[in-house]
Amino acid sequence: MQRRQLAVRPMLLIVLGFVSLPAASAAAEKSPIVPRSVPGHRQPVVARCGADGAIHLVCDSPDGPVYLKSTDNGQTFGEPISVVDRASRKPGLEFTAWDMAVSQAGHVHLALGTNAWKLKLPKEQWGFYYARLEPGADSFSPARSINRKPSEGYSLAADEQGNVTACWLADKLYANISHDNGASFGETMEIDPAFNPCNCCTTACTYGAGGKLAILYREETNNDRDMYLVLWDQEHNQSSRTRVGSESWKTDACPMTYYSISAVADGYVAAWPTRGEIYFARLGADGAMQSDEEIKTPGKCGIRTGVLALSDSAGNTLVAWKKDGQLGWQLYDNRGRPMGKPGSAKSAGNGAAGVVTKDGEFVLFR
Repeated sequence: MQRRQLAVRPMLLIVLGFVSLPAASAAAEKSPIVPRSVPGHRQPVVARCGADGAIHLVCDSPDGPVYLKSTDNGQTFGEPISVVDRASRKPGLEFTAWDMAVSQAGHVHLALGTNAWKLKLPKEQWGFYYARLEPGADSFSPARSINRKPSEGYSLAADEQGNVTACWLADKLYANISHDNGASFGETMEIDPAFNPCNCCTTACTYGAGGKLAILYREETNNDRDMYLVLWDQEHNQSSRTRVGSESWKTDACPMTYYSISAVADGYVAAWPTRGEIYFARLGADGAMQSDEEIKTPGKCGIRTGVLALSDSAGNTLVAWKKDGQLGWQLYDNRGRPMGKPGSAKSAGNGAAGVVTKDGEFVLFR
C-alpha cells in the first residue's frame, strides 16, 4: 500500500474482525465508519505489530484467550490458536488475557490471569500466568505461573536482546525477568520499596530506545492516586521515578483503572484516566513530559476498561478508550491538536486494542 503523508493527512483505519473498512482521514470525515465485530464472539484485549509488520491480536472468548495473526495489515487473519493448553484447563477455571509482547525475532509472549481465587484454589495458583508462542509454531507453551502468589496488574515487555520482563502488583511493584525469550524467568524482584502502587489498578510497561524498562503505574500514598513513570536500568538495578501529569486525584478508594504506554523514537507516549477523564502526554527519554501539561481527550473510562495511545513516525497520536460497550477514539497531530472529530463503535469486552502498521496506518479492533 502506498504510504500517505501522515503529517498532513493521517489515516485512521478501523479494522474489525476479518474485514477491513475504508480509511478515514481528516479530509474524509463525511464517510461513516461501519463497525464489524471480531468473529466468534471474541473480545479484543491487546494487539501488537511485529518487526516484520505482522499484526498479532489476542482476544478473550467463551473458550478462553485466542490468538490471531494477520500479514496484510489486518484485512484477514489466519486460523485462531487457543492460548491455553488443554492440560491447564481445569473444571471451572477461567483464563483471561492481560497483555502481550512480541520480540524482534517473533516470539509472542502472553500474560494471563485466572479466577483461581474465586474457586478458592491454593493461593500459589492465584498468580501471573505466562504462555509463549515460538516463531512459526502452531501452539503455545503450557501456561505456567511465574510468581506463584496472589497478584494483579500484569504487563509484559520484550526487547531486542531476548529479555522479557513481567511486571505485577501485590501491594508493591514487582517484576520477574527472563534473559532467554521467556524460556525461564528469574526470581521475583521488588523494583523499589518506596513505591506504593494502587493495588487494584494495573501496570503498563515497555522497553525504550535506550534499553531501560519504562513502567507506568498509579500511586496510592496518602490517597493521592497520581500516575508515575518508572525508568528501570535492569543491568545496574537502578530506577528513577517521575510523576506524569499535573492533574491530581485524591480519593480514599482504588479507582481500578487501566492505562497505556508505548515507546517512540524520542521517548514514550502514555494515556491514563484521572477522575474518569482520559488524558495523554508525550514523554521524553528521561520520563519528563514534553509539554507543560497533559492533553485532555473526549474519552471517559469505566472500571478496568482499556485505554490506548499510539504514535506514528510523524508524531501524530491516536488515543482510544472503552466504556459501556463503546470503543471511542480521537486523533491528534504532533502538537497535540485534535484532527477531525472523535469516532466510536460498539465493541464487546473491556479491551482497547490497536497498532500502528509499518505503513503508518492506525488500526483499531473491536
